[in-house]
Formats: sequence, C-alpha cells, structure tokens
Amino acid sequence: MATDQGVYLYAVTRDEGEGPGDVAGVAGAPVRQLTHRGLAAFFSTVSLAEFGEEALRRWMEDLVWLEETARSHHRVVEAVAALRPTAPVRLVTVYTGEAQVRELLDERHEQFDAVLARVAGRREWGVKAYAVPGREEPVTDQQGASPGAAYLNRRRAALRSREADWRRAAEHARAVHEALMDIAVVGRCHRAQDPQLSGRREQMVLNGAYLVDDERAAEFAQAVEDVAGREVAVELVGPWAPYSFAALDQDGEAARGDAS
Repeated sequence: MATDQGVYLYAVTRDEGEGPGDVAGVAGAPVRQLTHRGLAAFFSTVSLAEFGEEALRRWMEDLVWLEETARSHHRVVEAVAALRPTAPVRLVTVYTGEAQVRELLDERHEQFDAVLARVAGRREWGVKAYAVPGREEPVTDQQGASPGAAYLNRRRAALRSREADWRRAAEHARAVHEALMDIAVVGRCHRAQDPQLSGRREQMVLNGAYLVDDERAAEFAQAVEDVAGREVAVELVGPWAPYSFAALDQDGEAARGDAS
C-alpha cells in the first residue's frame, strides 16, 4: 500500500462468507474484506490527505463533510449487519495499513469474540422521550402591586410550572426506561440531545439505547407505545446495528442507567 494511503475500518464480524457486495464506502471508496483468525474486518483504502490525522482535525469541524462521512459509514455497517452479527467500529477509525488491522484482530480477538456473541440475533433500538409542557395556570396579580412586581410574579410562576413539568416528565421517563429494561437484553441512557440536534423544541428527558432480541422486537415496540403518557412524548427509532453495545471494554452485563 502506498504511504499516502490508509485503511478506514467500518466493522468486524466473524469470517462467515462474502461481504455486502458493491456498497460504496466513505468518499465513494469500495469496501473490502480482510480475514484473519476467524474474524473479518470490512474496510476501505482511503487517501491520508483527507483521512490522515491532521486532515481529520480540520474535517471534523466541517458539519457537511462529517454528516456525509457518517452516512457512508452507517450505510456500510448496516449492509454488513444485515448479513451477520456485527461489531461496528467508531466513526473515522483509520489505520496505516492492513498489517495494523491484523494486529488489532490479534490483540482484541477474545474481546471481538465476546462482543459478537453478545449481539448475535439482536438489534439496537433507540427510545427518546420529551417533556410535554403542561398548561400554565393563570397568575392573579396582587392588588396594588407595581407593574414590575406583577411581571416578576408571573415569571416566577411560569418557571415553577416548567420545573414541575420537567420533574414529572423525568420521573415518567425513568419508569419508561425500567419498563423497557424488562424486555431488552441490555440498555443504557445516553446524554440528552440539544434541541438543535433533536429537531424538537421540547426538552429531552430520555435518550435510551436498548439491545433487543429479534424475536421480541414487536413486543418491545408495543411496550414503547404502551408506556407513553401525558407527561412525555415518546419516539422509537431503529432497528440498527448495535453501536451502543459493541465497545470492546464492555463486560456484557445489563446496564440500568438513570433516565435523567
């Protein structure tokens, strides 16, 4: 491999046959398969002028480039995951060459094996819950209060109402999480998204990820519908490859994170 080229890694699976065909990778590069010790790594050869360490520091601030790269990465991972259990690799993971990827498969062989066993026959689902604003109670201005004091009273009452709404929604979200954990194999709560990322004005009170057995997917979806209530609007997304449960340092134990 030329010294100005690197290896962009998407995912690792067991070596169980051919890959996803002619799916395009990042920057339109073809996806190739490297097999080693019973594992298969899916990768593209990329230019280090675009994917080298210095270049990536610049590109990671370009939201258009980042979104396009993330879409390509996700497309490849999902194509591989449609074939067999898959351990997705973090976005823009680039190695100097195929030899370094083989070293990775050697050094982390047991961990990859454990991850692939954990996710076999399962997919990741996302559940997001948003606080539903309640109707603010009218505030009666105190007789004789100045306009400024009356305004402050209304502001304080509105803030108390919103805080109460948020507390009720957060409690409901915790109950939602616990109910879904009765079905999911494992779950965890990610940091709540900013409204600019979520695309919703309401405050997010749950950003949960759940690993669910394929045969219980319909049951899980029904449970999401059942646990929605007046305090929260619930959104189900997925299924997709188990991004949240493929980290090599996980021990496979069920995570019951707080929904707050």
